[in-house]
Amino acid sequence: MIANKFSARLLTPKTVLSPQNTVIWQRVFEWGLIYAVMLVFASVVAVPFIYMITGSFKTNADLFSLPLNLGVNSPILTNYERLLSGSEIPFVQQFGNSVFVATTQALVSLTISSMVGWGFAKYEFRGKTFLTLILLATLALPFQITLVPLFQLVIGLGLLDNYLGVILPSSINAFGAFFMRQTMVSVPSELLDAARIDGASEFGIFWRIGLPLSRGALSVLAVLVFLQAWNDFLWPLIVLRSTDKFTYPLGLNTLVGLYRVEYGMILAGAFIATLPVLLIFIAGRQQLLNNLTIGSVKQ
Repeated sequence: MIANKFSARLLTPKTVLSPQNTVIWQRVFEWGLIYAVMLVFASVVAVPFIYMITGSFKTNADLFSLPLNLGVNSPILTNYERLLSGSEIPFVQQFGNSVFVATTQALVSLTISSMVGWGFAKYEFRGKTFLTLILLATLALPFQITLVPLFQLVIGLGLLDNYLGVILPSSINAFGAFFMRQTMVSVPSELLDAARIDGASEFGIFWRIGLPLSRGALSVLAVLVFLQAWNDFLWPLIVLRSTDKFTYPLGLNTLVGLYRVEYGMILAGAFIATLPVLLIFIAGRQQLLNNLTIGSVKQ
């Protein structure tokens, strides 16, 4: 019996992976693989951004030197000095134009989208289902299809080379209305009935109940509309004619000449234009991430 126990100990492996250890190592491998893939994608996204920052401190000759260098050997501030001084383009004024257009468009879009969304969410009227289908159908239409009719409408209203011609067509969009509708439909109807019993007007109900309970969706929509207006190039290019009314994307585009392209100044302007977007995301990233899934689950 003693000999059998001794031989059994010799034949038993010294290290045996328990089911619990196997699960742990499996999870470590899975998370390691996930982080490796995320690191690859983050690098793909970060390299152009790093090249934009470092390239803004280089001359055109250094930008195209081989092999490609993401660092800066001899940084210069000439690109920023020429850009901000207005010797080539009135970039400071054009930057302010972009701030005005993007901010105004966000405010107008929030106002219209919230009112339309509230109407679709909390009121019953004839043709509501049909209008909802039309609203959803317009989401499938690319902007290029409506480009010519919008341009003719802007000319007919006399809004060519006017900021209103840039702001109004982009502020009235089906996505914002449907996004707010999906949020406002979850507002309890009992609150609305109680407010009506207390004598509140319909606009008062919308202002004091609908908007406060939808402030998370409003913040998300404001950021989305602002970013779209901030980076928009095609529609301002069609509507605006005067250089002093250009937004910053149009201004930077004028640095692309027939025989010479100011790459360093373009990268410097792109980096400056990226700063407000980064500040907005850093300041409201938590609220933005918490409310991105608003309306995805029916209450």
